[in-house]
Amino acid sequence: MLTENAIHTRIDSFLQLLRKEWTKFRKARGLVAGILIALLLTVLPGLFLSTMMKNQGETIPIGPNGEAVSDKFYFVHKPLIGDGSITVRVTSLTGVITYPPPNHDEYMVYGVVPWAKAGILIKDGLKHGSPYAAMMVTGKQGVRMQYNFIHDTAGVPGNVSPESPRWLRLTRSGDVITGYESMDGTQWTKVDTAHLIGFSSTAEIGLFVTSPGNVTLDDGANRFASATAVIDHVIVQGDGLSSTWSNDDFGAEKGLGNPILYGSSNESDGSFTINGNGDIAPLGAVDGWPVERSLMGTFAGLIAVMIVAVLFLTTENARLGLARALAAKACVIGIVSFVIGLLAAIAAVVICKQILLSNGSRVLPVSLLTEVRIILGTALLFAFAAIFAFTLAVLFRKRVWAVTISITGVALPYIIANLLPTRLGDVAKSLLQLTPAAGFSILQSIPQYPQVIGPYIPQFGYYPLAPWAGLSVLCGYTVLAVGLTAFYFRRKEDII
Repeated sequence: MLTENAIHTRIDSFLQLLRKEWTKFRKARGLVAGILIALLLTVLPGLFLSTMMKNQGETIPIGPNGEAVSDKFYFVHKPLIGDGSITVRVTSLTGVITYPPPNHDEYMVYGVVPWAKAGILIKDGLKHGSPYAAMMVTGKQGVRMQYNFIHDTAGVPGNVSPESPRWLRLTRSGDVITGYESMDGTQWTKVDTAHLIGFSSTAEIGLFVTSPGNVTLDDGANRFASATAVIDHVIVQGDGLSSTWSNDDFGAEKGLGNPILYGSSNESDGSFTINGNGDIAPLGAVDGWPVERSLMGTFAGLIAVMIVAVLFLTTENARLGLARALAAKACVIGIVSFVIGLLAAIAAVVICKQILLSNGSRVLPVSLLTEVRIILGTALLFAFAAIFAFTLAVLFRKRVWAVTISITGVALPYIIANLLPTRLGDVAKSLLQLTPAAGFSILQSIPQYPQVIGPYIPQFGYYPLAPWAGLSVLCGYTVLAVGLTAFYFRRKEDII
């Protein structure tokens, strides 16, 4: 058993090895040049693309939780002061799917998209992105209660029709809004309760209809869609209610000159026929510039880092039996790669964001914690990839084999997954789940939302594994390679 002095001696000896290996690295001009090239390859593509982005005009509404949101719908409403409720019956939800103007006459079918929505809504004023709670029927997702854009609770499944109408109710008590549903208007079932902290005493209450576009991954199209609902038996209770309704195409861009972009409402004998388009939902990475797009050069930087890691093994002619020296080398290349990845990520994210904001581009906001995770995750991605490649070089003792296998495992699956057509999405997902390229998941900033249909594919920054889970796959491969190397040296020592 080692004494305390022996432990301190071993630690001091290993620290001396680390200093020795660091000195060798920084004096090797080719290695230093290579690691600096890795930094530039990581940063420059994002900088170049960000400078090419043009002013995209409209600003992005920001939801109560700080996420970018879409907040467009047709709203028939009136002010509600304090507590109150609204009850309605929805008897029909139909729609039209077409190309966006001006080519909408070339393709038109009748039908509703799965997340077309119609129902009742209580909203904290008429500011875009303000808190809200809604009860709704949907195109193919049954009755839902949604609030503050990211929360979604399922009610009874099934489509609405005159033969199978749905009754909806929202009640407000202070900051608490509760949603109910009924099949007959008599027996009510609670769907969910929303606690909307800081909800204003005066809110807008009423009927709404909206419909997102029809997204089809096979041809990459997002066709324009609108929905029409018939709503009757409208009962609103509360203080300060007006006798008349206000009609707003909430979030519509006025002055575009094409009537298909706008909704409408008609009332006859207490029955409302409302048409609307848009969505009330969080935006995805396809709708703006996500923070990780600044790091689009990461895969190229990783290739350079792995090549440098393999070459670092060949900078001395010591025998491969010096396990402690090799461990020191692995630590040095891991630390150097971590620092380079950290510097590259900070530079790319911070500088690109300033460039994009200055030219009016749509930068999707994320929390500080998410931004830190992406920056730190990039540094860890570089470190694990470098140690993985270095360990392969020790195992195979051939630079060409080590470089080939490390690039094939880490970078190539990522490239293939981004080049595969969307119909081969399952293959792309498998590549980013089972190979070391799963580590790229750490870069994802915008989560997938079940209530939003979109192109959840690698080309738009979506990965099949959660960020830390994906990085753990690369870490697992690295640990496996290190373990095999340790086993090799232990067996070699036993033979000797």
